[in-house]
Amino acid sequence: MRCAQLQVTARGNRPPQPKDSGWKDTVDVRPYGTVEALVRFTGYRGRYMIHCHNLEHEDMAMMANIQVT
Repeated sequence: MRCAQLQVTARGNRPPQPKDSGWKDTVDVRPYGTVEALVRFTGYRGRYMIHCHNLEHEDMAMMANIQVT
């Protein structure tokens, strides 16, 4: 599985917090929270998965894939 780097651009309609600076491969989102991010897809064309690390959340649409062409 490939991993894409992301950069948090907003958290809950506010500027990112200091802990959000820099490129990341995971980001903490609290219940009812929202995060906007830029994602860098480099060196691989194909399917990337976006998901929550809490497995019960798969049934609540917190898991999807992105096809990079």
